[in-house]
Amino acid sequence: MDYLHAVLLALLQGLTEFLPISSSAHLILLPKLFSWPDQGLAFDVAVHVGTLFAVTLYFKADIRQLSAAWWADVYAGRGSEHSRLAWAVLVATVPVLFAGFIVNSWLLGHLRNPLLIAVTTLGFAIVLLWADLRGSRTRNERSLTLKQAVFIGCAQAVALIPGTSRSGVTITAGLAMGLTRKAAARFSFLLSIPVIVAAGAVELFALVKQPETVSWPVLLLGTLIAAITAYLTVHFFLTLVERVGLMPFVIYRILLAVVLFYLFW
Repeated sequence: MDYLHAVLLALLQGLTEFLPISSSAHLILLPKLFSWPDQGLAFDVAVHVGTLFAVTLYFKADIRQLSAAWWADVYAGRGSEHSRLAWAVLVATVPVLFAGFIVNSWLLGHLRNPLLIAVTTLGFAIVLLWADLRGSRTRNERSLTLKQAVFIGCAQAVALIPGTSRSGVTITAGLAMGLTRKAAARFSFLLSIPVIVAAGAVELFALVKQPETVSWPVLLLGTLIAAITAYLTVHFFLTLVERVGLMPFVIYRILLAVVLFYLFW
């Protein structure tokens, strides 16, 4: 992999990991347009590390607060809205871990069909639009009940199907639960931390079992660019989502689906 290839893929990963536009659709489309070979598992691990570092750094104060509140709840029985949110994140993570465990790599490989991704990209654009228009948008993420967290977690498990977008489907579910756009996005981003850790661990385990020759400068560059891009994406999305809304992402998903249908039909 050359440096330009690495830079563009890392930019793409950092940008699409947290926007509701489907990273899998983009990671199929870009190599197709430029006839690039597969980037390799080592590079996938590197950019996941970058996005994990970015979201952890951005929410470091929240993570400390939620961790302390969860500990106080478990060991001292001092529940609070912060411990409730910590439990909500933990509970909402279980469905995707369970689904990821039972869905094998063969099935996931067959689900990466470009036309299927075009269908899911288009279909979940409509679902995102519906949730944005119909949601009451009156609650923050700390008001979620465990039952509602399970619902969002089950929605997150659906994102194993390429084209749905993990952030897109969890933001959609949050809006359906009455969260504001910013609250739905914040909860989605907090949920991404354990999911990225789990996905990265699986990829790293596979990499250790089947080591490949890697270019460390390329991997480090990809990690750095993915981290910077992801951090800026999270920051600006949370800053602008209430004012701009989600319609631009709905339109973008529809256009992306059209491009995928055109290229792969």
